Order: sequence, then C-alpha cells, then structure tokens
Amino acid sequence: MPTYQLQNLTVRHIGARSSSALQAINLTVEQGEQLALIGPSGAGKTTLLATLSLSHRPAEGSFSAFGTDPWALGEAARHRLRAQLFLAPQTPPLPPRQRVVTAVLAARLPQWSVWRALASLFKPADPEAAWQALSRFNLGDKLYSRVDRLSGGERQRCGLARLLLSPAKALLVDEPLSALDPALSELTLTTLREEAQARSATLICSLHQVDLALSHFPRIVALREGRIVFDLPREQVTPQMIAALYQGEQPAASKPQHDDAMAVKLGVGACL
Repeated sequence: MPTYQLQNLTVRHIGARSSSALQAINLTVEQGEQLALIGPSGAGKTTLLATLSLSHRPAEGSFSAFGTDPWALGEAARHRLRAQLFLAPQTPPLPPRQRVVTAVLAARLPQWSVWRALASLFKPADPEAAWQALSRFNLGDKLYSRVDRLSGGERQRCGLARLLLSPAKALLVDEPLSALDPALSELTLTTLREEAQARSATLICSLHQVDLALSHFPRIVALREGRIVFDLPREQVTPQMIAALYQGEQPAASKPQHDDAMAVKLGVGACL
C-alpha cells in the first residue's frame, strides 16, 4: 500500500482565492521509499510537506495517506493518522527555556498519558533514549543544556533527534542542512536514511543542496511555481534539467564553489 497518493492536487493558502501554492500535483510514494524534493525558493516544497503532514487541506483533487482520505475522517481518527507522520520543519518549534532532553522526548507525547507527560517535565522519562538519539547527530553532550543555549545548527539537529524517537511511518524533513557544515550535512542525511531504512519508513526530504540530494536519494522530485517539473530516478537527472529548473538562480552547494560556471554541474554530482 502506498504511503501517499496525490492526484490533480491543488492547495491554496488561507486567504488566497486565485493563486495556488500547489497546482495539479500527481505523486505516488510507496511505503519505505526515499526521495528528495528540490527546486528554487518558493517552489512549493514546504507547502507540499505540510500537505503531506495533514497541516494543509487540499482545495481540489484527491489525497490519500496510508490508503485513507484523511479529510473524510473525523477529528479523532485524523489525529490518530497524524501520529504515523512526523514533520521536521527547518526551524523546529523548541521551547527556548526547556532542556534538550525534554524537547527530544516530546516526540513520545502522542504515546503517553497526560500524567506521564507531565511527570516527564520534572524527571525525564527516558533520558538514555534521548541521549542515544542526540548522539547520532553528534549532540549527546547537550542532553541537559537549555534550548536557548544551542546554536542554530544544534537546534536543527535537536529537532531531528525527536524524529528518531517518533514511531512515525512517514518522515517528512524540511531543509535540515541550512545551518550545518558539510561534514554534519553528510552525517545528518546518512542518519536519516539509515533510520528510515531500519524501520521501513517513508522518507521525504526537501533540500537546496542539489549535489547532496543526488548523492543520497534514489528519486528526485523537482518543483517550480507549485508544479512538479520532473519526477525521476537520480540517474536520469541531467545538468540541463537542473539548469532549467533553477533558471539563473544558483542551487545551493554542500561546500563553497570556486567557479560559478561549474556550479550547476557540481549540483548534479558524480552519481550520474
């Protein structure tokens, strides 16, 4: 059973009557599949991830998650379905005065009773699990730090450590590398892919770093102006496709480039 099936999907932001954030999206994602979303800023990548996480209700078309139309369900049933999805936003909503251990263990709130959740605020329920998740992102030494003492990149990795403790079957990750150096970027993508594979979860990750998208993900879905431009195995993505997708906007690279003329070629990488 596919994790997602989208047919002629249109999504409009609240208050926008004419323009659509996503237009005529057709996309099927099988359970356990791993794919990267690429495209210029404002292409609709974040909106698509929010739609897949059930944060946006489609205006037109059909939408299925795990074989079910979530918007045909009652609120309680839709809430249970959301527990199978984990969205890691680019800027994770971590309470600044909270300890990192508590912020990471919040991934287990949907599984806990109210009393256990409250008790964990005063005495973390499973600090060992939180430490192990943080350690996979080289962040184990921050277990009892306050969130507001973390750097931007550390906050990003703290948010991703939450993902490791979530039982979700679909992992949706939005721009996880924006504040990370090349070595941490490689570690982060490798960890996310290994985790998804270990639990047979679907992984959908939006990236500005085209070279890393092509080196880590077997399927590439490119968006521009709210539409899918191409949906291909990475071996079929050409430098010309990348250049046309960005149309003059420089795709981000995982490390500094010394020759602007080579940037698009490096964006495709050696995996072709």
